[in-house]
This record gives sequence, structure tokens and C-alpha cells, in this order.
Amino acid sequence: MSTPPAMPSTSPVRYLNPEPRYSDAAIHGNVVWLAGQVPTDVSADMAGQTRQVLDQIDALLVQAGSHRGRILMAQVIVRDITEVPAMNAVWEAWFEGVTAPPRATFQAPLVNPDWRIEVIVTAALG
Repeated sequence: MSTPPAMPSTSPVRYLNPEPRYSDAAIHGNVVWLAGQVPTDVSADMAGQTRQVLDQIDALLVQAGSHRGRILMAQVIVRDITEVPAMNAVWEAWFEGVTAPPRATFQAPLVNPDWRIEVIVTAALG
């Protein structure tokens, strides 16, 4: 009779700012997954909304114990693909001094039609 395989050990999952519908981030092992971050001031242009979103990502990464130089993957959803150059200018400045991660950028309708951008990132801790 063979011995059944050992059950993998389970480490706890930590959630940042949980609400009934979602959490801002989940941390498991050495990885943090951020929820999609969206702008707070919808009157801003693409550059302004991008800055808002990247500031939120910075704050969440610090709260999790990480930083922008540890981002493993980014997904950028834009309302209008023609605004990507304005987003890229802010994005590239934000990554100055660290290596920009792999990124996917695509156009899709966003939940709030006044949002121009939503960004989802996964990062390593540390």
C-alpha cells in the first residue's frame, strides 16, 4: 500500500483594505496582486489620471512591503487607445531609475465611462 502524497503547507493570505466586494490587494508568499487601480479625479486628462493611478499603486505597494521596482507584470486598460502616448509619457517617467516590467496594454470599456485608465499590477515583495 502506498503512502498518500503529503498535503502542501498553506501560508496565510493577507488582504489590504478589504471591503465586501473586493480588496485593494492580496499578498501570498512573496507576491502581491493589486486590484485594478482607477483615477479619483475624472476631470483630469489622460496624463493626470495616469499619475493618480500610479500614485495609488505606489501607496499600495509600500503598504504591502514592495515598490515599483519589484513589479512583475502590469496590465493597462485604456478607454481610448489613441491616448496611449500621453499615458506612456507619465509611465516612462514613473519607471525612471528602475526597470519597467512586462506590460500588456489594451482598449476596453471601463466601468465608469469617465475613467480613461485602469492599471493592474503584480509585484514581488521586498
